[in-house]
Amino acid sequence: MGAIRLRVWVGLWLGLLLAMPALLHAQAAGAQAGDPLTEQWLAAAQRDNAGLIMTLMLRGTDPNLRNAERQTALHLALRNEADKTVQTLLKHPGLDVNAINQAGETPLMLAALKARLDWMKALVARGALVNEPGWTALHYACSGPDRGAVRWLLEQGAEIDARSPNGSTPLMMAAGYGESSSVEVLLKAGADAGLRNEQGMDAADFARRAGRDRVAEQIALARKR
Repeated sequence: MGAIRLRVWVGLWLGLLLAMPALLHAQAAGAQAGDPLTEQWLAAAQRDNAGLIMTLMLRGTDPNLRNAERQTALHLALRNEADKTVQTLLKHPGLDVNAINQAGETPLMLAALKARLDWMKALVARGALVNEPGWTALHYACSGPDRGAVRWLLEQGAEIDARSPNGSTPLMMAAGYGESSSVEVLLKAGADAGLRNEQGMDAADFARRAGRDRVAEQIALARKR
């Protein structure tokens, strides 16, 4: 009887060891969009439920879980200005601060769009890249309220004439969508006002299309200097 029991136990352990890789793979695959844990995690981030975020982090939840649009909890917290959740997530050593969502956005871009210098500084301190191929944090900063975000990014080495996939520059974004103060900062820092995107538009054209004639004139004067 003892020998039979031993063979049974050995067989069970061998079966468990052989099945372990598949079990681990299934567990990892389960933590995707639509998974209950993922949905709970991301919902907590959107609602700024930092207490639940911390509890789940202590339980070993992957901080980089994503939804169907490739949004992480950090993306959602930044977009919804969930301050407590942002602060809590940034404490996790495994957090990917350069995660890119389906729209090609990084957390730093979303923070820059809202001109949240506190978040921007915290993200860069954690290793967020100031310059990315294509759309950059500077493009995003120039598309929203300024509050010093544009100047700060330039001080961190942001490429002033960075080109988006369609050739648009931060100056074009500032001229068409941002604040006039962003235009002034960029021009004083040496932005090229003569560059054109794939549609043949320069920064002055962006301003005119937005009905911002004074900004267009300011850019046109910069081109003549």
